[in-house]
Amino acid sequence: MLISAQQKYQQAKMQTASRSQLLLMLYDGAIRFVKAGIEGIEEHNIEKANTFFNKTQAIIHELIASLDFKYEISTRLHQIYEYMLHQLIQANVHKDQKAASEVLAHLLEMRDAWEQAGRTQSTRAEYA
Repeated sequence: MLISAQQKYQQAKMQTASRSQLLLMLYDGAIRFVKAGIEGIEEHNIEKANTFFNKTQAIIHELIASLDFKYEISTRLHQIYEYMLHQLIQANVHKDQKAASEVLAHLLEMRDAWEQAGRTQSTRAEYA
């Protein structure tokens, strides 16, 4: 099987990314996929909506798997991720654009928070 240049680039990017960069990449993928799922609903394309909502769910499961429960915030994040999974299932089963849009809003907000945390951490490391 031939691997395209873009696939090689993406693979190298993931292998060299920091933990915070990988987290942002997961969020970026989930955001892109939920948007595509919403497009599927708007286009009345059930297969497209299903495919992309399932991809979003897979990424959220990865986010859950990455949680370290020795930190208190992990329990809260787990609850938020579980809620998003529930909303994605509702969006997929009922083709409910409102539920999917709510997940999108949560993902965008959380991505921004993680990006800011990464910048803060980088700044602290510079002055350490």
